[in-house]
Amino acid sequence: MESEVRQKRLRRLVKKLNEERKKQAQKIDILCKDFIAGHKDFIKGLDTVSFAASFYESIVGATELTNLLYIAGKTIRDEIGDVNVAFFLRKNKSFELHLFESDRPVTLEKYDLENCFTHDLVDNICKSNKQCTLDDLLKMGLQGNPSVLRNISLVAVPLGQFGSSFGFILIYRPAQEKFNGERIKNVVAITSGLSRAIDSCQMLMQAVD
Repeated sequence: MESEVRQKRLRRLVKKLNEERKKQAQKIDILCKDFIAGHKDFIKGLDTVSFAASFYESIVGATELTNLLYIAGKTIRDEIGDVNVAFFLRKNKSFELHLFESDRPVTLEKYDLENCFTHDLVDNICKSNKQCTLDDLLKMGLQGNPSVLRNISLVAVPLGQFGSSFGFILIYRPAQEKFNGERIKNVVAITSGLSRAIDSCQMLMQAVD
């Protein structure tokens, strides 16, 4: 009889111990998952800082707007992959468009998409002062060849300072090649410094003129 009591106590003790082990294992599993998630976020943050630092180092000494935008465009293409990059900058009641295939600007006539941008559309995009998708641009008045528009994936990233946009970066490529959100975030991370550099180049050009 006494032996049966001891066995029952032992079984209860073993059962309780197993339950505690399961609870402890669950807690450890949750902590590990939280740690891994936090570690990934930390690595992503370092990647963004490294990308921005490398870009800012590359534009040190760039005083000509054409050279600055060429470096910026090449940096964005290297980061995101096979994309087209165009810079739209407000100028008085119109805008300037900067395109590069090499270190020299290319003529607008070679392209279809960029010809779809009117002054009003550029103005609306700048006033929105936010990242815009193709759907956003269509709502703002983008019009063009449907066969061209339905086959592209694009994002417009604002350029500006102090909450005001003076232009944007248009990044686009074939629709089947979707953008990586983290890569776009890296591009967004350099827009503040790039905007200041553009402003400095423009001021220098005005002083020379």
